[in-house]
Amino acid sequence: MTKTLACGDLMPGCDFVAEGESEDEVLAKAAAHAKAAHGIEEVTEDLAAKVKAAIKDG
Repeated sequence: MTKTLACGDLMPGCDFVAEGESEDEVLAKAAAHAKAAHGIEEVTEDLAAKVKAAIKDG
């Protein structure tokens, strides 16, 4: 089952959507996007938890 993460759920106004076959794949895409688009250099434990909670099946 595909997993998706809509960045806009965490960063209002952002239309990036990461999709992958696993949570780890989505997290890797999200981390790359966060660095490139939002200047986030380090993913803290708190941020990672928020991102994981925002990942949806489908």
